[in-house]
Amino acid sequence: MRNVYIIVILIGLVGCRNKVNKLDLPHLNGYWEIEKVTFPDGSKKEYTVNTSIDYIEVKEHEGFRKKVQPNFNGTYVTSNDAELFTIYENEGVFNLNYKTDLSEWHEKIISLSENNFIVISEENIKYHYRRFEPINLEQ
Repeated sequence: MRNVYIIVILIGLVGCRNKVNKLDLPHLNGYWEIEKVTFPDGSKKEYTVNTSIDYIEVKEHEGFRKKVQPNFNGTYVTSNDAELFTIYENEGVFNLNYKTDLSEWHEKIISLSENNFIVISEENIKYHYRRFEPINLEQ
C-alpha cells in the first residue's frame, strides 16, 4: 500500500509540471524584467524596481538577449552588445545555449507563458521573469 501512495505522489508531481512546448517559444520575444532569483539553498532575492530590462528576440531556434534601459516616454536606450543563443531540446526540455567571446553557458527553460518565464542555470539558480510593462508619463 505504501508503494501505491509513492507512485500516486510521483505521478501527481510529474503531471503538475509546466511542460514547455515548441509552440510556446515565440512567447520569449519581447521585453522582460527580472522578478526574483531563487538560489539553491532556497533563499530568494526580489527585484521590485529594475533600471535595465532584457529584450529577447527569437527566430526559429536562434536568438539574442540585449540589456536595455527604459525611458519614461516609452523609448529604450541600448548598446550594440547582445548575447547570442541557440535553443535546443533535450529529453523534452528546451535549453538556451549562450555563447559570447568571453563565455559559454546553458539555461533550462522550466516554465514559459505569455507573461512569465523561469529558467534555471547550470548552478541551479532559478531566474523568474515577468513581461515588462512600460510606464509612459507623456500621456
